[in-house]
Amino acid sequence: MSEFEFDKEEFKKNVVNAVKSRYRKTIDEADKQQVFQAVAYTVKDYIIDRWIATHKEFEKQDAKTVYYMSMEFLMGRALGNNMINLTCYKGVKEALDELGFDLNAIEDEEPDAALGNGGLGRLAACFLDSLSSLGYPAYGCGIRYRYGMFAQKIVDGYQKEIPDDWLRDGNPFEIKRPEYAVTVKFGGYVRSYTDADYHEHYVQEAYQSVRAVPYDLPVVGYNNNVVNTLRIWDAEPIQQFNLDEFDKGDYQKAVEQENLAKNICEVLYPCDDHYAGKELRLKQQYFFVSASVQSAVAKYKKNHDDIRKLHEKVCFQLNDTHPTVTVAELMRILMDEKGLSWDEAWGVTTKCCAYTNHTIMAEALEKWPIDLFQKLLPRIYQIIEEINRRFVNEVKRMYPDNQEKIAKMAILYDGQVKMANLAIVAGYSVNGVAALHTEILEKQELKDFYEMMPEKFNNKTNGITQRRFLLHGNPLLADWVTDKIGDGWITDLPKISGLVKYADDEKSRKEFMQIKRENKVRLAKYIKEHNDVEVNPDSIFDVQVKRLHEYKRQLLNILHVMYLYNKIKANPDMDFTPRTFIFGAKAAAGYRRAKLTIKLINSVSDVINNDKSINGKLKVVFIENYRVSNAEIIFAAADVSEQISTASKEASGTGNMKFMLNGAMTLGTMDGANVEIVKEVGEENAVIFGLSADEVIEYELNGGYNPLDIYNSDEEIRRVLNQLVDGTYSPADHELFRDLYNALLYDGVADRYFILKDFRSYAEAQEKIEAKYRDKDGWAKSVMLNTARSGKFSSDRTIEEYVRDIWHLEKVKVEL
Repeated sequence: MSEFEFDKEEFKKNVVNAVKSRYRKTIDEADKQQVFQAVAYTVKDYIIDRWIATHKEFEKQDAKTVYYMSMEFLMGRALGNNMINLTCYKGVKEALDELGFDLNAIEDEEPDAALGNGGLGRLAACFLDSLSSLGYPAYGCGIRYRYGMFAQKIVDGYQKEIPDDWLRDGNPFEIKRPEYAVTVKFGGYVRSYTDADYHEHYVQEAYQSVRAVPYDLPVVGYNNNVVNTLRIWDAEPIQQFNLDEFDKGDYQKAVEQENLAKNICEVLYPCDDHYAGKELRLKQQYFFVSASVQSAVAKYKKNHDDIRKLHEKVCFQLNDTHPTVTVAELMRILMDEKGLSWDEAWGVTTKCCAYTNHTIMAEALEKWPIDLFQKLLPRIYQIIEEINRRFVNEVKRMYPDNQEKIAKMAILYDGQVKMANLAIVAGYSVNGVAALHTEILEKQELKDFYEMMPEKFNNKTNGITQRRFLLHGNPLLADWVTDKIGDGWITDLPKISGLVKYADDEKSRKEFMQIKRENKVRLAKYIKEHNDVEVNPDSIFDVQVKRLHEYKRQLLNILHVMYLYNKIKANPDMDFTPRTFIFGAKAAAGYRRAKLTIKLINSVSDVINNDKSINGKLKVVFIENYRVSNAEIIFAAADVSEQISTASKEASGTGNMKFMLNGAMTLGTMDGANVEIVKEVGEENAVIFGLSADEVIEYELNGGYNPLDIYNSDEEIRRVLNQLVDGTYSPADHELFRDLYNALLYDGVADRYFILKDFRSYAEAQEKIEAKYRDKDGWAKSVMLNTARSGKFSSDRTIEEYVRDIWHLEKVKVEL
């Protein structure tokens, strides 16, 4: 591998020239956004040579490629990550210092790419980083959303969704590739005919169509010259503007095609509690899948004659159920365009498609109304109908007279198209994303499939990239780690275990905690700037940042904060270590209860933060618009990592791994990857509470439990719940939080996420956290061991397992 030689003087000259040619300004006249663009384009020049060389090497070696199909890629900012992986970060920092600019301020000019929302999208981003850093050929395939999900504003404590106009100033790293555009068809009907050789042909007619145009973004490997591609598709009308209709006065019809195309790429996860929203979501999924599969097949056909061997060079990894229509689209192309018989096409498809399941909850497994699906994708529906017919016959052969099996396993049933069932039937691999998750899939949610086809099922515990979340996100700690054990951990995270011996060294513990404090000061400054709240860097920073969903139990956390506040008010002189509770989360736009939880957190925050009588012992902060760039600052500063989902509900989690890597202690249930984290770090270096997964499942099988028993018997819990409806936190409207109160006590399945059932155990766990924190030496040792034992949780390890067991790729070396 040739080391990247950074020429500081040349870099400065290129930045100055970029400012001049793009903005007709000298460097001292340029604003920070203009300097960011100039720096990004200069860095991109370094990338392009490597990008071209990488793809030439792929072609030369005829390398098998994985196409990672995902609705989300939560990439975060590109500039810092690209400089880190090119190993020129420090050089660029010095160059900009000499030009009179602060690199941190320049990086802040870049918006986070609004291509994802939660863990699913961030995992996809980590996987792409690892694929490049390990030298495996890959494309990420997704949609170029104009506004992502939304940017979150907090107005009067409520979440307000505003468009995330991340492309306003353009994206300097993307390259438009109109030469690879393809057509995607919706609607119409299917005509069939038989040719002279008695072969049946299917033709879609009277359809609407859009042009799918790819934009390529580089995914730079760490110090190895490899650059893979994130290919995101934009939709353009086939005919931009119908002048004929305009001249007739039908102005709507004149721009009809333009609107069809525009809507497809407008936002991530449009609200689907109405028909139009459901239709748009399905359109989005088919749009990027069809474009990606057409592109992959065309790329293969350029150098290979026999389409029957596609699986030898191409693998489609379906990241959750969203891209499952890949199965039927590949069948369509192989049969209708390449002339394969059903059996030949099925043979290829079932060797090309692999499925990752990201959820345990049955209601989250995607299903589409048959009438909608059939109308929008008529040919695709025909193919799924035939897949289903053949599969149901197979089930009948294996389980005669067992209608229950068919009800659970059929792809088409009860007026619905069940996408997870399609992915399992057609995929050659089905994987969960944590050991516990996979076990629950096999024994509970997907038990029937597991019994019928156990060879398909496997586990791949998720991971994170240490290059983003330690090397870039926490430079103070990264430099300290490298100083102690060398820089091998950057590409081989298990080497971080070399820190274990330093956990017993008093000087090292002090250094580690000093770094943590400096990171807490940095976050405190961010909170002051964005929330206008003063927080104490010497308080315990107790952090829960993740997507807002009832099963993740942000509600349990804030109810406990209310409980602590009551205790402090009742006992002002009680011995209490100051606590800062930090939340960050977006709730889906149509998720009323999640949004009400955000309002509650902010209402509690208003009361507590403005109560002088508690003398700053307790602070509550809700960080607006949680995203990758502020996540890096948050993870580095956290003392306590809140991983408190209802056991059996969280597939894996990856935030838990980012906190661990940055030296925070896990406070959590035995759920998802927490189980494996505790195994790595030891129970004495985490705090676990609550029902087990088996206990939760047992309760659910028996219809839940009665939360009123707890309400009636526990005075402190009763008081907290009553405060939801007595105006303590909503003096102007006592009924504001009634829905949360009812959900805990009176709904059809009251407290379905076992918040009250786990409350006492959680409160005791929080007391254990406080006791541990007071033992300064013990705490320092524990959190150092969390960092030192995080080696398993690198996405590099996860990707090597996918390659070994599922994708069977070969590494490619790129020399410049």
